[in-house]
Parts: sequence; structure tokens; C-alpha cells
Amino acid sequence: MQRKSAEFAEIYDVYAIRILVDEMRDCYAALGVVHSLWRPIPGQFDDYIAVPKNNLYQSLHTAVIALDGKPLEIQIRTHAMHQVSEVGIAAHWRYKEGSKSDREYDAKLAWLRQLMEWQRDVSESDATEFVEGIKLDIFQDQVFVFTPKGDIKDLPAGATPLDFAYRIHTDVGHRTIGAKVNNRLVPLDYRLRNGDIVEIVTTKGEHGPSRDWLNLVRTSHAREKIRQWFKRKDRDENIVHGRESLERELRRLARKTLQTVGNERIAEVGRSYNHETLDDFYAAIGYGAVSAQQVVAKLGVLDDTEVGLPTVAPPSTQEARTGGVRVKGVGDLLVRFAKCCHPIPGDPIVGFITRGKGVTVHLRSCPTVLNEKEVPRLIDVEWEAAPTQTYPIAIRVEAYDRTGLLNDITQVVAENKVNIVAASVHVNPDHTAVVTTTLQVASVSQLARVMGRIEGLKDVINVQRDLS
Repeated sequence: MQRKSAEFAEIYDVYAIRILVDEMRDCYAALGVVHSLWRPIPGQFDDYIAVPKNNLYQSLHTAVIALDGKPLEIQIRTHAMHQVSEVGIAAHWRYKEGSKSDREYDAKLAWLRQLMEWQRDVSESDATEFVEGIKLDIFQDQVFVFTPKGDIKDLPAGATPLDFAYRIHTDVGHRTIGAKVNNRLVPLDYRLRNGDIVEIVTTKGEHGPSRDWLNLVRTSHAREKIRQWFKRKDRDENIVHGRESLERELRRLARKTLQTVGNERIAEVGRSYNHETLDDFYAAIGYGAVSAQQVVAKLGVLDDTEVGLPTVAPPSTQEARTGGVRVKGVGDLLVRFAKCCHPIPGDPIVGFITRGKGVTVHLRSCPTVLNEKEVPRLIDVEWEAAPTQTYPIAIRVEAYDRTGLLNDITQVVAENKVNIVAASVHVNPDHTAVVTTTLQVASVSQLARVMGRIEGLKDVINVQRDLS
């Protein structure tokens, strides 16, 4: 229900049965019998036999109104297809033993070889991301598109022409300069749809990916190939780009600089990512192995004493949890968030005991806290591990004024499932526009992701958190 944003009544496989038959033709014959008995539900038929899933799953799926009027899902497949589904294609040897190899079976093994090759390309420090990428690429909803010759390629929902290009071949992806969908030129961030015919336009000369492509691709395979290209390209350039990226994210999210954070602190975070030297860490950020947004969030979480605030020793072990914040040493206190600095999960925070109003949570860098003279009223607070609420945060977008600018911004925000609670636009005489908008976000990482996507829009100059 959550994944499909559907009501319970729209979940059609609460009741389900499976039909196993001997031959592929029997699958379609059984489907005809089912549809002659019960009325099929429109839009709920999937033919994964003609167009298998990326993990080689094959079956016919249909949903009908049956029995006492309740939806019923019916899956129809052969015994061989069922074996693949239940145990995996490695167990499919029983159905092939003693027979000559065919192109279809060789294609299945080729998919496994491609997966193993990709795994070898991923460094040890990226192993967790590799596993998460596999889960995303295989188990999320898919789209099926065609090459100009009619070959079918399946990609995760939301995939772009760049994902398609890298699925064809790594060199095709690297040399991509444009794309046509259904014989029409489309941007490289176009979201492919079922049935699209995709043609990649490439250059014959030396060409490589753009760093911006890391924000355009949706498959982990394509993202890893782009990272490898930059990793091999030039270490010095990666170090410079990594420093610039981290500096930009620090200014944008926290109004800080590399100098104020300090090299030792950044190196400490780098070691947590298995990078021994600062240059290695910057290089990893530069070629995309580590996200600058993640680093900023981690710096905020680890940063307890950056602003030199004295702390209050907890008088007891009692803790009061409320509003996604844990207050140490004091129980039964109301917690509210300061309107002067709008802290959100991931920010370094401190509590201030307000007479008659409980504990007010501020950013540690908030001027109100830094100038506070009654230091004993400051109290240690920390974020809960899993934030359960959202917070209003203002951001400021500078861009060249054009038609559709605000619409593009709101679309990016909506795609990231973030709500806009306020927005205003001011156009300057030099034809630049300043869009100030308040977003309802759950964490610093979510805010950083949205701001990064907005910064990638056409004509956008700068995006930063509005702490004014």
C-alpha cells in the first residue's frame, strides 16, 4: 500500500492462487479459461513470460473479481518457471541437463556473469552500496523498452536514456551525447515509459561522462561505471572537485566552510569511510564514491563541541522522548523547536530550558544560543535514531528568471515526496529571480537530496538553506 500509494481495496493479491502447467502454450490456454469464468480487473494483467523481469522471473499475472465478489490474483507458469522463481536460475540445470544449450539459457547465464563482473568492479568499501543497488535494480517496479531493432530491455521504474545506454554497453554510455525516444529527441533525464523505443546518439571521438550524470542515472550499474571512469581519469582533478563539492555543500546546508570545520575533523570522517588520508577522501568525493551531502550530515552528527558550548552533566539517567528528540537527564518536559534556526534531524543541536515552556531545541551554531548568558539553562539533547515527524525548513533558490522556473522547482520537490508549505518569488532588475520556499522535511539528508536536485535544474545559480 505504501509503495503504490494505494488503498487496501486496491490491493488485488490479498487472495491469490498459482496454476502450474507443463508447457508454455498451456499458460495462455489456462489464462483463457480463467477469464471466461471471472471478469478480469482492467489494468491488472502482466505478461512476464513474453517480457521476463530483470531477475529472469517469468509468469502470467491477472486479477479477477471471483467467488464472493472479492479481488483474486492468479499466477500461471510452467513447472520450470516455478523452479526458477522459487530457487533461482542456478537450480534450473535440472531442466537442461542432458540437452543442448540454447540461446535463451545462455542469455540467463550471461546475466549472472554481468552481475559477477559488476561485483568485482565495486571496491570493498562500496560493498553495502552494491547490495542496496542490486535490491533496487531487481525488486522495484520495472519498465520495458525497445532498441531500434526491437530487442527488449528492462530497467527499474524512473530509469533514463543514460541507464539504457549503460545497459547496452559501458562504452556506449560513456560516448552518449543525446537520445531519441520514439524517434524524437529527449533530454538525458527523460523518464522512460513502457513501450518506448530508445535510440542512443553517440560520438565517435574521445568522450566521457559528465559528473552531472551521477544525478541523472537511476541504476546502480550505470552509476558505478560513471564513478569508475572518473576514478581512473585524474586523481588531482578528483581531489580538487571533491574539495569544491564539500565546500559547496557545507555552505549550502550549514553556512560553514572547510576552514571552520577543520582538516582533522574531516579526516576523522574520511577514516570512517576507509580513506586513510584527506586527499584520498577528497578524491573519493570527487569521483562520486562518497556523497558530499552524506559527509555534511555525518559531520553534523559527530560534531558535539564545534561551537565551544559548555555542557550540563545529567543529574539522572531518566530520559524524556518527544518530538523525535531525546532530552538527557530531565523527564516530563515539553519539547519545541526554535523558530530562529529551524533545526532538523542530523543538525547538531542543544536544548535551552525555557521557563514555563519546557525545552526549546536550537542549532548549536544558532546566535541565540551562542550569545546566551545563562549557560546553566543549556541542556544536552540528541535526535532519535528514526525521526517520525517533519519540520518546516526554508531554502533560497537563485536562478535566471524564465518561464516555468517555479513549476520545475515544485516538480522536483514533489518527486522527492516533500511538501511545500510556503513559497515566494522576487525578480530582480538584472532578470535573476530569488525563490524562497519552506519545505516540510524529515532530515538533513532528505533536505540535501532535494536541494541537490533543484541545483541541477536549468538556469539555477545557487541553492542554500535560508537561516535568516
